[in-house]
Amino acid sequence: MEKVHQRSVNFSKTTITELMIPSYANFGGKIHGGILLSLMDKVAFASSSKHAGAYCVTVSVDRVDFLQPVEVGDLVHLNASINYVGNTSLVVGIKVIAENVKLGLVKHTNTSFFTMVAKGDDNKPMVVPELVLESEIDVKRFVEAIERKELKTLDRNQLKKAKIQFEIHKEIKKLKGERCLIQLTNQ
Repeated sequence: MEKVHQRSVNFSKTTITELMIPSYANFGGKIHGGILLSLMDKVAFASSSKHAGAYCVTVSVDRVDFLQPVEVGDLVHLNASINYVGNTSLVVGIKVIAENVKLGLVKHTNTSFFTMVAKGDDNKPMVVPELVLESEIDVKRFVEAIERKELKTLDRNQLKKAKIQFEIHKEIKKLKGERCLIQLTNQ
């Protein structure tokens, strides 16, 4: 089989639709966030694996803000597309829409970005096809993914630096006005 060197964003666009049933609900009658995360992971796998032509695994999830609750009886549409590719990684953008067919209501519940890595038959990361950007929105999403990647690296480095330079007597000032009570016993 010949190796594919490039694929368009449209090639691997994927939508999964699932009915939200009572067993997916929490005690408040709303759908568990974990159920939605699991469905998002499935659609990310489907889209990334289709683009890569190989098994893909989840490496990270960027921001999952649940904007609106999902109700029992809603149809949830998870729309995924490849926004960015590196050498072995792919960023899948996922938009989640909940639809109440009885009332005719449609609401955007969240958008998230899953970073996936393609695995070869030897279970090692493998090179993925380049992404063909065919529209202005494709280019916009690719550039935004690069910017998120850069911000993520900056954030990771700042957190690492903060951990290394932690001095309690300096940091304790940051707790003023916070909802905590300091009762240190190991001094």
